[in-house]
Amino acid sequence: MAAEAASTLFSATQTRVVRRDLLELGVAYALILATIWTTNPTQRVLYWLTFAWILATSWARREGWEILGLGTTGLLQSLWVVGVALLGTGVVMFLAYRTHTLHRLHGPKPLLEHAWGYLVWAVMQQFILQSYFLLRLLRLLPGKALPIAAAAIMFAVAHLPNPVLTPITLIWGVVSCMLFLRYRNIYTLGLAHGIMGLCLAVTVPNSLHHHMRVGLGYSRYRTHVYKLPTQLIPPAH
Repeated sequence: MAAEAASTLFSATQTRVVRRDLLELGVAYALILATIWTTNPTQRVLYWLTFAWILATSWARREGWEILGLGTTGLLQSLWVVGVALLGTGVVMFLAYRTHTLHRLHGPKPLLEHAWGYLVWAVMQQFILQSYFLLRLLRLLPGKALPIAAAAIMFAVAHLPNPVLTPITLIWGVVSCMLFLRYRNIYTLGLAHGIMGLCLAVTVPNSLHHHMRVGLGYSRYRTHVYKLPTQLIPPAH
């Protein structure tokens, strides 16, 4: 009787866990897609709702910094990933320079401010992909290959219809999830993501990736020309 009661309790607990994971995943992903495929001011509201949902549900889990990949575990061991990203970026930028496709980052922001903002966003994306999606998919799906594939596909779909970012994020989604399971560190993955993303932004023509936009932003892309302030333009002679 005791064994049967324990089995029933375990089964009920497992059911609650599955339902909770499905709810959290479903709501988070629906909010992400809704944010991508709407315009301001609705988009801004949905962005903060998504941020609040992911933050609140992550906090409620109380899984610990190390499990989420936010601790120091694997930090030094995984620094080689950043090194590979830097090396690859150097090669790609050199080739872009030689083929005359190297260009400035989009927008009027100073370079360092723009790059720093993107690096922070890259870390946030890796948190969503691994610490949020992958950890829940590992509890919902058998093995490791299936959860990794599911997480990578979800990540890539969120970058539609961008023809450059969609296939790249599918590949990076698989690779970064495998690296996360090995090293359990978000920081190196986020830094590598940021480096490679900035590299794409300045080496691939804007006409292809539409300033790295996704969703409705990609579809409604229009070319913007940023002019220098008149005081910086030398007088005609």
